[in-house]
Amino acid sequence: MQKRSNRFWIVALVLGWLFDFLFWKQSPGINFAIYVILCLAGGLYGLRMDGIKPAARSQFLMIPIFFFAVITFVRQEPLSLFLAYALTLFLMGLLVTTFVGGRWGSFGLADYLAAYLRLTGGVLTKPFMLLNVKRQQQEETVGKPRKKNAWPVVRGILIAIPILVVFSALLSSADLVFAQRLDAFVSLFRLEKLPEYIFRVIYILIGAYLLVGVFLHAAISSHNEKLIGEEKPLVSPFLGFIESSIILGSVAILFALFVVIQFQYFFGGQANIHIDGYTYAEYARKGFGELIMVAVFSLLLFLGLSGITRRENSTQRNIFSGLGITVVVLVGIMLVSAFQRLVLYETAYGFSQLRTYTHVFMIWLGLLLSAVVVLEILRKERKFALAVLLAGIGFAGSLALLNVDGFIVRQNVERAVQGQELDAAYLASLTADSIPALVEEFNDTTLSKDIHEQIGASLACMSALAPERMDSDWRAYNLSVYNGHKMLDAHETDLKAYKISEVEYQTFVTNPSGKKMDCRGYGMMD
Repeated sequence: MQKRSNRFWIVALVLGWLFDFLFWKQSPGINFAIYVILCLAGGLYGLRMDGIKPAARSQFLMIPIFFFAVITFVRQEPLSLFLAYALTLFLMGLLVTTFVGGRWGSFGLADYLAAYLRLTGGVLTKPFMLLNVKRQQQEETVGKPRKKNAWPVVRGILIAIPILVVFSALLSSADLVFAQRLDAFVSLFRLEKLPEYIFRVIYILIGAYLLVGVFLHAAISSHNEKLIGEEKPLVSPFLGFIESSIILGSVAILFALFVVIQFQYFFGGQANIHIDGYTYAEYARKGFGELIMVAVFSLLLFLGLSGITRRENSTQRNIFSGLGITVVVLVGIMLVSAFQRLVLYETAYGFSQLRTYTHVFMIWLGLLLSAVVVLEILRKERKFALAVLLAGIGFAGSLALLNVDGFIVRQNVERAVQGQELDAAYLASLTADSIPALVEEFNDTTLSKDIHEQIGASLACMSALAPERMDSDWRAYNLSVYNGHKMLDAHETDLKAYKISEVEYQTFVTNPSGKKMDCRGYGMMD
């Protein structure tokens, strides 16, 4: 216990200092991925030295952890970044809670909640308990500790200080660079910075305390977990079979009527959009969000009823499963209807970030619905939580690999080639992820002059509005920003033909043909 305590505290303090070094006054970038890797390495080292190894299934979690950690400095598009950060932290927590046991694949939804509550409690309390144990061991130690005389050290320091001052002054006079570095070092000890140093030391110690709690939780509380509802249901089924059948049956009938009414649109395409005065926007947007909500709520309804309904024989189980599968299939058909609405909306008005998010989300929601049907048929309802986790990872991974902003550029330019309007101001509002695609289209000699100049105007706006070039600290390095700025610099000569002007805090660009565009005047918000 004594060796474990010392080892964990040393590793945690080093990681706490590294957090300060990597993140103090720095924007998120490659520093996050580096710190994630350092935390994993430090934790694995400390635990392995105690003979504690991760379960084989827990090791699989490291693959998506590394993937999403890397995405945090590869992409700039906001949702991809948010999901990458969130899933990295979520999966690291899952790794800690199942480090030795490795039963995360069998977790139900309640198990996830309970595991993270236990992790939170363990992180806050286990280091304190360890300190108490260490103190008790010291009190029980037989014999008096040897007193160490510190005076020789003090005398040595007092003698060394004036000698170092003299040599430092001489060396500073001999070399200006050394003088600058020495001045920067001495400035660290200025009294006006004392509150900052105290604050930084405090959060380093707090971070070390929490990390020790994480390590101890993995070492002590991550063994074979007793899963909620595995032996006995968390909530005993209390709703009768007839009541549940009426609920699912009535919902299935309602959904079937809706599908029959909507069926004409599945094959009618754009020709049916103006029925009863509906326009593109009204058809595509009216009820789209509601259809997604119906899909999600129907899924929750079925899963909720599945957990609280008494099914006393195989006939009742088969009928309940049949009704549930019918509801899910009808929801899937409605999802196809919603997907078609979105495709028509994108065809008419182009792609945006929100529309692309929704596009990809609906695909993964459809796959999740299919998984629910399969799990119900196989009587593997407990695996639903795993299906949700995999769908979430798949959705986030798809966005990251797709490069949402680059996809938007390519799709909207393709629409422009086919005669549709190109919202160049919206393209200029995208993140650095879009710059490679914009440059590729800008260099495409087959595009018309008008489209070429609109793309050039977008690049000119991005170049003018870019907050900085490639001179930021390495800890804030982002591959997308680096490549984007590098490409903009490479086309600086071409972009000089686009004149930038500012009027009352607004930035405008005028292309070679004299057309003026507001760099922030895009209208595509959804």
